[in-house]
Amino acid sequence: MSWSWTLYRYLAAQFLIGVAVVYAIFLALAFSVDIANLLERTAGHNVPGATAIGMALLQLPNLGQKMLPFAILLGGVFCFLRLSRSRELVATRAAGVSAWDFLLPPLTVAVFIGVFAVTLFTPMSAKMFSEFAGLEARYVKGEESQLSVSMNGLWLRQGDRQQQSVIHALRVAEQGEHLEDVLVFLYGAGDTFTGRIDASSAQLHERNWVLNRAWVSGTGGEKPVFHATYNLPTTLTPEQIQESFASPDTLSFWDLPGYIRAAQQAGFSANRYQLYLYSLYTLPALFAAMVFMAASFSLRFGRDMSMAKVILFSAAAGFSVYFFQDLTQVLGRTGAIPILLAATAPALASILIGMTLVFSQEDG
Repeated sequence: MSWSWTLYRYLAAQFLIGVAVVYAIFLALAFSVDIANLLERTAGHNVPGATAIGMALLQLPNLGQKMLPFAILLGGVFCFLRLSRSRELVATRAAGVSAWDFLLPPLTVAVFIGVFAVTLFTPMSAKMFSEFAGLEARYVKGEESQLSVSMNGLWLRQGDRQQQSVIHALRVAEQGEHLEDVLVFLYGAGDTFTGRIDASSAQLHERNWVLNRAWVSGTGGEKPVFHATYNLPTTLTPEQIQESFASPDTLSFWDLPGYIRAAQQAGFSANRYQLYLYSLYTLPALFAAMVFMAASFSLRFGRDMSMAKVILFSAAAGFSVYFFQDLTQVLGRTGAIPILLAATAPALASILIGMTLVFSQEDG
């Protein structure tokens, strides 16, 4: 059958409307729940309600990014069920249009949504979530430590409102517990500069950074004092150093490759950043898989499956994909399976299962 662009534009528009409706509902629910959660977490911290609402707005794009696959799946179900109930899908099939033909417009829309989400939406989401993470650390967790990695080495800030130190190291080992070519800037209350320390290396021990071959300078113009070893108090633990490392969600898709290289050069494991980057690469394929799954369940509507069963099975399929993706990411981060396999397996498995289900309905 020759292509009817009017038909395909109509199917694409109906699918896009279905996804938009479901996604808007998801965002409204997520925003409501997040506000309630933030108000509860900030209770007792003297945080204004307007600040909590602003934090919820900053986190909303990140939550929306995670809900997109479910919106594609249930939006597709909503679209296909509506077309089935209005007999438009029946008339289309009777005109000789196969399931593969009428799935082409939704698949194209889903892939374009995936490309848009990866290239344009995730950078905006990352910037806003980074601001949210800073506010959360300040108002909810009361944390003052912060770690950042650049091509010029590592920067670590530690301390509290009364005393802080900013540590720079050119090289890092043991996942941040051992530093080489160390420079420490010391600050007192009100960010008043109180001195600096230059050391050849530093090793993290319980409640102390042990600095080797350290020169300690003050602000009074006196000569630097040499110490073979010098103890710099700290409240940081190895776990806190790793947790303060930037979350992948706070990094733009375009910045991830450079950040991964910088982290590896600084001596940190970049597994979770590589895993996140590869997962973004496969996002359009995952969205296409959601369309296949939505169609496979919706094609049975009216024959051997009620609307309630269609929605139930579709939701179960979506959660299965989510848990499988979560499992593979855990295995990838721990090194149990290759990172590339961990990132691509959920999308590939989902698209193969979805296509098989459509084959069984259309040609089986």
